[in-house]
Amino acid sequence: QVRLVESGGGLVQAGGSLRLSCAASGQSFNSYTMSWFRQAPGKEREFVAAKSGSGGSTNYADSVKGRFTISRDFAKNTVYLQMNSLNPEDTAVYYCAAKFLYYRVEAGTKYAYWGQGTQVTVSS
Repeated sequence: QVRLVESGGGLVQAGGSLRLSCAASGQSFNSYTMSWFRQAPGKEREFVAAKSGSGGSTNYADSVKGRFTISRDFAKNTVYLQMNSLNPEDTAVYYCAAKFLYYRVEAGTKYAYWGQGTQVTVSS
């Protein structure tokens, strides 16, 4: 069992930066693929970024490549999402998710564990 708690959301102006954190409790943090998803009002949930249990593999959605960076701190059982050059289209609730296999990481239905979400609002 894994419990995920996100933090770090807020209101930022376009062009600004935010860093989201996801603290994981439970065992075997390094066994889990950790990912970020987001859901904007009236839209479906979409994949943002994923990092494998070992930290050796990373995937990003095309919409965030070059602007967002996912990282893991194994000592703190925490995964981060550094978001730079934010624009209003990045406004959404951001969710942290975990699953075992680094396979089809873009598919949200494959994740067993989810956090409660943190709101990110980017003003123009």
